[in-house]
Amino acid sequence: MTYAGLDIAKLLIDGQLVDADGGATYDNINPATEAAIGVAADASAGDVDAAIAAARRAFDETTWSTDVALRVRCLRQLQDALSKHAEPFKAMSTAEVGLPSRISGSTFDRPVEGIGWVADLLEKYEFTQAHGIGQIEQFRSRRWTEREPYGVVGAITPWNQPTQVNLAKVAPALAAGNTVVLKAAPTTPWCASALGKIVAEHTDIPPGVLNVITSSVNDRGEELITDPRVDLISFTGSTAVGRRIMKLGSETVKKCFLELGGKSANIVFADADFATAIGMSTFMVCVHAGQGCATLTRLLLPRSRFEEGVQLAAQMLSMVPYGDPLDPANVMGPLNSERHRDRVEGIVERAKAAGGTPVLGGRRPSRFDRGYYFEPTLFADMPEDAEIVRNEIFGPVLVALPFDDEDDAVRIANDSIFGLSGAVFSGDHERSKAVARRIRAGTMIVDGGIYYGPDVPFGGYKQSGIGREMGQLGFEEYLQIKTLCEPV
Repeated sequence: MTYAGLDIAKLLIDGQLVDADGGATYDNINPATEAAIGVAADASAGDVDAAIAAARRAFDETTWSTDVALRVRCLRQLQDALSKHAEPFKAMSTAEVGLPSRISGSTFDRPVEGIGWVADLLEKYEFTQAHGIGQIEQFRSRRWTEREPYGVVGAITPWNQPTQVNLAKVAPALAAGNTVVLKAAPTTPWCASALGKIVAEHTDIPPGVLNVITSSVNDRGEELITDPRVDLISFTGSTAVGRRIMKLGSETVKKCFLELGGKSANIVFADADFATAIGMSTFMVCVHAGQGCATLTRLLLPRSRFEEGVQLAAQMLSMVPYGDPLDPANVMGPLNSERHRDRVEGIVERAKAAGGTPVLGGRRPSRFDRGYYFEPTLFADMPEDAEIVRNEIFGPVLVALPFDDEDDAVRIANDSIFGLSGAVFSGDHERSKAVARRIRAGTMIVDGGIYYGPDVPFGGYKQSGIGREMGQLGFEEYLQIKTLCEPV
């Protein structure tokens, strides 16, 4: 099975591109057309077992964990090979994810560039830190710490930005000296399969160091979580699934590194540039149909300018170009699957049944005969405890809420189980920074800044996750700390 020149219906297990057990496959559905665009390998429990065994052997019996020069070389080979195959990857993202071609370039190019940043970090990273001489009674000891890889990493990735998240996990995990079993989301298997093919055919990464599993069911991920041969689980996805991973991982006291959901607030003060501030929320809630964990889905407006802000938001949302993700004019395509479209629609319908009236949208667009599309949607003045206000929707749905003063805005922003991201806009930059520091969130946009980059850690407070991805902190998530001492 090939797509855009890449054979993508294979698993990668122990260095070999192989069929799933019994040749099992499942259809890969294009969310814009609802048509099957090909098949993916449908791994069995036996395939997962073989992948874990290969990763365990590669970690325990090869020099991968100790050979920094080999790891640097392999990472640079991976970056180079992915760059040469950029166009097929971008085409796959549009076809299986529904990611508009207008933005598929940046969501591929920047993560690939990030591999080089990780390789640079690895070349200069100090794995050993001295802690000097200590004395207890008559005993003097030299103490130091060494960082070493965890072992086998189970990386479970989502469907919204599969290539970006796959690389954000695989690159630092491998750089740190771990071996990896990458398990892709059921609805976006090809981006992971193609990564496996690149590794197998264009790098010197030894057999078993990276294994790639695709499957039509989520059970394959649970097998990774519960297997005692797996030392660490790195997961990106919903908070509900993150809770289950923590429960399952507790049986083996497994480290669980979790990047979970969000319901991020954008606080816009009365003296802010309303067009810029509100535009950030309306753009983010529509780009890729709002399928982003850090999307600013709660728009907090001063009561004195609330109606003005709501009307401006509605006007901006009504102008968002959306439709066929192959059309470069569109910034918004379909939702990723029928199941997810039904979930988003269900939340909106329950908000209507509870008395809410959307200012804009709230339906499947009638102009499309097929595809999992949903209109850009705006609700205003909903109760703060409403489901649509409190729950992550992961769709093109924005909720506007009024606040009375600065303390009230901070209270509303922090009144959430989530704490992934947020934004503050005002005419006083120092005020914006001061308010941003009061928000319990892992990333904060201050007057329009952009935090994304391979060198910047990303993650959340509260039920938005545990740990940080990217940056040096993200690399160190995949390292254990060992303390050593000797007499002097």
